[in-house]
This record gives sequence, C-alpha cells and structure tokens, in this order.
Amino acid sequence: MSNPEHTLGVTPPISTALPTDSEKRQTDALLKELRAQGTFESQAETDKRWAVLADLQRITNEFVKRAAQESEPHNSILIRDARGRIFTYGSFRLGVYGPGSDIDTLVVVPKYVTVKQYFEIFPKLLEEMAPPGAITDLTPVPEAFVPIIKFEYSGISIDLIFCSIQSLRQLPDDKEWNLNSNNLLRGLSENEVRSLNGTRVTDEILALVPEEKTFKLALRAIKLWAQRRAIYANIMGYPGGVAWAMLVARVCQLYPKATGAVVVRKFFTIMLNWPWPLPVLLKNIEYNQSITRVAVWNPKIYPSDRNHKMPIITPSYPSMCATHNVGRSSMAVIQQELERGVQIAEEIMLGKRPWKDLFEKHTFFTNGFKFYLTVISSGRTKEAQNTWSGFVESRVRVLVQKLELHPSIALARPFNKGYDRVHRCKTDAQVEEIQTGNLSYMVKPTDTATNGNAKNESKVEVKAEIKTEDGVAPDPAVPAVKEEPNDVVHLGTVPLKPEETPVKPEAKDEDDDKVKLADIPEKEPEIEIYTTNHYIGLQLVEKAKSLDLSREVDDFKAMCTSNDIFKAELMGLTIQHVRNFDLPDDVFEPGETKPVKPVKKKKRMAEGDPANGPMAKRQQMATAPPPIKSEH
Repeated sequence: MSNPEHTLGVTPPISTALPTDSEKRQTDALLKELRAQGTFESQAETDKRWAVLADLQRITNEFVKRAAQESEPHNSILIRDARGRIFTYGSFRLGVYGPGSDIDTLVVVPKYVTVKQYFEIFPKLLEEMAPPGAITDLTPVPEAFVPIIKFEYSGISIDLIFCSIQSLRQLPDDKEWNLNSNNLLRGLSENEVRSLNGTRVTDEILALVPEEKTFKLALRAIKLWAQRRAIYANIMGYPGGVAWAMLVARVCQLYPKATGAVVVRKFFTIMLNWPWPLPVLLKNIEYNQSITRVAVWNPKIYPSDRNHKMPIITPSYPSMCATHNVGRSSMAVIQQELERGVQIAEEIMLGKRPWKDLFEKHTFFTNGFKFYLTVISSGRTKEAQNTWSGFVESRVRVLVQKLELHPSIALARPFNKGYDRVHRCKTDAQVEEIQTGNLSYMVKPTDTATNGNAKNESKVEVKAEIKTEDGVAPDPAVPAVKEEPNDVVHLGTVPLKPEETPVKPEAKDEDDDKVKLADIPEKEPEIEIYTTNHYIGLQLVEKAKSLDLSREVDDFKAMCTSNDIFKAELMGLTIQHVRNFDLPDDVFEPGETKPVKPVKKKKRMAEGDPANGPMAKRQQMATAPPPIKSEH
C-alpha cells in the first residue's frame, strides 16, 4: 500500500480532482494572455539579472574581508575565511518578476561585521568594483528602520538590506546553505529579524505549495489583476506582493491538482467568501518559542492584532500579519473587485469571455468618484522631495482612517500610487501656486523622465511585516515627533544652487566695440520644484449636504509637519479638494475619457414654465453636489 500524499496547509484540500482537457486549454490561454500583457521578460534580461547578482556576491565577499581587516587586522585566519552571502526575496525569488522589476536583495554577514561598516565600506566598493558607469542613483539610507542601500546596477533597480548573524563567527562555505533555521534569529534585533524574514518567508511560501509551476502562473495572473485594478500596495492600505502570494498559495493548497486557470477562478470565489477576520494561514503558527523577543501574531494576547480586518499571516517564525494596514474602505474596495473577478472568471472558464477582460484597467479617475482629495508634498530639491514624499506617502492611510470616521463619508479610497511631477518657475509666488496644485509651470514629460509619472509599485515584501503598537509601520527617516503649531505650510526661500547663479560675462577689450556689463541682460534664474500627488476618492453618504474636512486635514498636516524630518525651508504640504472634471490630464492614459463638467441648464423665465416651478427647484437642490471644505 502506498503512503498517503502529504497534505499542505492547516486543513485538508477541498478537491484533488485531476484537470480536464477544457481546464488545460484555459490554462494555455491564460499563459498566452500573460505573455501578451508583457509580464514575462526575455532570457537575455534574466541573464543580466543573474550577472548583476554574481557581481554583488563578489563585492559582498570583498566587503566582509575588508570589514574583517578593520575589526581584527592581525587575525589572518579570520580574514582568509571571511565571506558574505547575497540572498533575494520578493517577486524575484518567487519567480514572478517581469520587465523593469527591481531585485529585493539581502546581504548576510558574520557577527563581527557592523551596520556602520556596511554604510561606510559597501557604497565605496560598489563604485570601485562595478564596471564604470554601472552604478547610478546610489542612495544609502542608514536611518531607515530596516537599513537599506538603494541603487541601480546596469539599469536594474536594487534594494539592498543588511543583516549580521550574531550566532555565526563565519558563514559556512556551502552554496546550499540557507536561512531556514530559526536559530539564526538568536541575538538579532527587531529590524534584523525583519530583514532576515524577507527571504525566509519567500522560501516558506514556495515550500508550502504543491506545484510551484502552477502557483507561479496563478500568482502572475493575480498580481497583474491587482495592479491593474489599483489594489496592490501595502503602504496605501492594500495587500502587497507577499500577501497576494500567500492568498494564492492557500488556494493552491486547497486544490493541489488544479491547473493555473482553475486556481485563478477558485481564488476569487474562496477569497470573496472568506469569513474575515479568520486569518489565512499556510501552516500552523509556531508559538512557545524563546528564540527572539519579536512578538508572534496572537489576537488572544495583543489587542492590536484583534483589530486586523483582513489578517494574512506569514508562515515563518515569528509569524506576523502582512495586511495590518488594510482598513475599512480598502477592504470594501477589495471585496468589490473580488465580486467582479468571480463573475468574469466564471464566464472565462465557460468560454464566454477572453482572459484579457479580467485585466482591464481600473476606473479610479475616469468613472470612480465625483470628489477627490489630493495630498501634495513638495520639495526644493530632488533629494529633499524623495525623503519628504516617502514620509508623507507612509502617512496617507492615517488620513484615510480619519476620513472614514466622518459621518458624511461612506468610502475613502486612496489610489495605490503617487504622481511625481517637476515644475520650473521664477518667483516665490509661483512656488506657492505650484504647492497648491497649479500645473501651469509643470515641465513637459519630454523634458524630464520623472515628470507626471505614477510611482513604481511600492516595495512591500519587508515593509508588510513591520509595525508598531499603533499599527503604523515604521518608515525610513522618521525620528520622534515634536509639537509645533503649523496652520499653513509654505515653501521657504533657499539660496540658489551654484549652477543656477547667473554669471556676468566679461566685457570685450576692443576700444571700437566695447560692451558695457550693464547693457547685458542677466538670465533670470529658474526655481525647480518637485511634487508628489496622492489622490483619495471620496464617496459620500446619501443626502450629504456639506462636507467640512478642515479638522481632518489640519490634524494630518500637523502630524506630518511636526516631525523632525520636515524642513520648512525645503518642503511643503497642502491638501486640496478636486472635482473629477478638474483632475489633471496626466492621470489619464491615451484612449481614456476624462470626466467633463456638467452643463447647467439655463433658467427659463417664461410664466407657467414647469422648469421654474417649486417642484423643479426642489429637485435641483436635492441633486446639487455638497460643498466640500478642505483647502489648506
């Protein structure tokens, strides 16, 4: 008698039926559509990624040797055997990356290598050992909760985090060595545990699915669907990459013999009917461990864990909730999209619709809402704006939570990405116009590659597992909060950059053709301003007559601008109310129809005209949009 098959997951499978010929054909059609949608990159591009990772491994080994020489210069054996390891996590390690995707990467080193040495030595080695010109946009962020170095290597974006294993004097010289042992967490701080768990969670997910190939195909489909429907971004209150991967993995466990197309169809049905807040688990949570002080998710003990509306729990010890940011509005939006997915997927499997219908783009701007709030962060320099906009983005969901409590708001839906724009102007008055949403000075997209572009998909694989007592994830460069009154925030005046200072040309020396300096017009210097806009769609309750958001807006601005990260002379923050017909053109893609302002009918003053009767006036008042007060 053969042994029964090993069951993956916390419950037995729903069905172990083998796929039918029709289901196989639909899976082939799904794969074809995903290729047509451009979710796969070429083999040459993949080979380039592996070459970059090989270079990073070589640089890492040299980094650890130099750190060893610095720490123990007379220990020749330590220096000889010094080595580090490069691991990946997220979409690349899961095998669901596509063209233009970045590589989430982890540097693992022995106990004697410090994070201080990481930021002092590694950036220099990158520029020293990489091919000339290969390293661009090198940005170390030592103050981040999870210390990180960001850069591009031969055009590939790299997010490189760091962890020093306190239980290992040297790393094993074994190419098969991995991070799966819980003992590697001993002696690590909270941020180091989270750094290590990026790779550990990814490996656990792959180990807990019955068929990797089926899982990867289904995850590519769900990932594309979530991105197209604008419900993919942990930082904005939606599930991130790891959370969607765990949901797909759970469906694979319930249907271990199913094809990719069937897993996608079952995904929508199961998740739409999931009895939240019952957690989604890929395996039983490991309790009663004394390896690390980092808390394991446990709603019986921790009140904050009981507040999670859509808990999806990571499988690696210590288990955490990857979706603690999901709020009431974002969960309602997810449910709506799952309902749409159920209907379309069922018709696809019946041969009534093509797979491309599932991946149609969202209608957030074209037909989503009549009213929007836009949160505008602005900066005088690109570096200042990168820091400031990242901080403001991490707090947008806090504003959404406040809006959800307003009695006149039924739904507050944040768009999952911000829009970066660049502006050039000449006066401080024009700067203030830009800060309040004026796009007259915006640089055309042909003049700058960053203008008017939605930000790339937020990195969530590690961030999804970071939280504090109040449920807000720690963010890069966020010191303690200090109280300072700030009703209105303006961009201050800062000195011109050296390259922007006008230079007077020297006069010619010829007697017959002398040029007076006073006669030469000076070029008026331009001020470059960077802005990032985040949009929140507002759905009002029925019969809402007015909407005063001044309190919510003031509280949000005070929270952001009272933080030490805010520099009044470099940064600004405003929040504006926008009607759908006033949305900027760059949020619409070619072929999309921008909402138009309703044309008011002219009043007819003829006596006896029913359009001027009491009933008609009451109807006009009932259908008129409520005034919204939010401009700051």
